[in-house]
Amino acid sequence: MKIHNLVEKTRSVRRYKENKEIEEAVLLELLDLARMSGSARNGQSLKYMLLTQPKLRDRVFPLLRWAGYLRDWPGPSPGERPVAYIICLLDRKRSKGPEREVHCDLGIATQNILLGAAEKGIYGCRIAAFSKDISKVLYIDEKHKVLLVLALGYPAEKIVLEPLGDNGDIRYWRDEKGVHHVPKRSLDDIILPVNLPAIE
Repeated sequence: MKIHNLVEKTRSVRRYKENKEIEEAVLLELLDLARMSGSARNGQSLKYMLLTQPKLRDRVFPLLRWAGYLRDWPGPSPGERPVAYIICLLDRKRSKGPEREVHCDLGIATQNILLGAAEKGIYGCRIAAFSKDISKVLYIDEKHKVLLVLALGYPAEKIVLEPLGDNGDIRYWRDEKGVHHVPKRSLDDIILPVNLPAIE
């Protein structure tokens, strides 16, 4: 698959086929893509906790906030919930610079995971809105800080990219058939022209 198609397919999916598990070998392969990611100062201060057991998934699910623009939707129903979570953590003892650096690392690493997953027909959703109780629920020590939860599974919904309308509304939405629509700005709209005096 060409990189353009892969990026286009790598959407935030929030409803999954909960009866279709992801093999552990596949999940480890995806984590290896994160391991190979670039890292500020080569600090490699990110760690990952992999949760696949149903009881652990049930503990984590109520701590998550899903799809802020869909105000009336509390998140995926039973049968449509993720089959795996990757808890992305900062190892404070390995961190060499300001924490903002690791957030850049986190974006790179999770995009690698999601691109690798999409290549296999698996999709995910980055969740940064979660209860601070997650560390207590998962017995995570103070040396580690939870930065992000990555939900994964085989998709049970369709995502469609739409041109941004004239009203400029960027909010995603679902139609009457449950198709998830995501407005995207045009290429012209994201390019800022160079506006410098002529250089002789």
